[in-house]
Amino acid sequence: MKSSLTIHPLKNIPLIEAGDNLADLIVEALRDAGIEPVDGDILVLAQKIVSKAEGRQVLLAAIDPSAKAVKLARETDKDPRLVELILRESSAVIRTAPGVIIVRHRLGIVSANAGIDQSNINHAKGESALLLPENPDRSALRLREALQQEFGKNLGVIVSDSMNRPWRLGTVGYAIGSAGVTVLEDRRGDTDIFGRELQVTMSNLADAIATAAMLVMGETSERVPAALVRGLSVADSTQAARDSIRPVAEDLFL
Repeated sequence: MKSSLTIHPLKNIPLIEAGDNLADLIVEALRDAGIEPVDGDILVLAQKIVSKAEGRQVLLAAIDPSAKAVKLARETDKDPRLVELILRESSAVIRTAPGVIIVRHRLGIVSANAGIDQSNINHAKGESALLLPENPDRSALRLREALQQEFGKNLGVIVSDSMNRPWRLGTVGYAIGSAGVTVLEDRRGDTDIFGRELQVTMSNLADAIATAAMLVMGETSERVPAALVRGLSVADSTQAARDSIRPVAEDLFL
């Protein structure tokens, strides 16, 4: 791994609509910024623009909440229609409290509200919610293939989102989808500076890259939904973001 990196925000990306070609828009934004990708560059894209392009925005008026959703909405003080979407997107409800529903998403991700968000989306047609992509790793792979074909370079792609962590305040970035990026760097068996063998050390490089990119992309009104990260070796990895999800059998907090 190299000792330095640079992060270039891609600012000239229009508001995304369902059906938009993200690869074409990223290519245009890179050229507007005067950036020519080189081998090893990683494109980080906010989950929202991927979900929007893939038509994952849902009108709440079209949702008929189940009895289970109505009951849970009453307990958590949430819109029953939103709760219905959360349940549909989840494989298990982990914890609930007033204002909070923690679930295991069908993708395996444990998060609040199944990653469903209502911020930074257009509600002109009615109150809406934005779901995570159906398959973020597949989304990243398709984008990577299109961008590599355009530039003829070995590139990586990360689809990032923000999340809260247990016992810590504030959000950080994490990779919900990736392609061509070393997600997990397993250092077990290596030695530390004193020659002691490492037993459990495993670094999540994809999440670290997503968090680093978030520093220039922002999370609210910045309108910077993508960034190019340069200075890390992509290594043309076949790992995917789903590889970083801890198996349920190893969850000590269930």
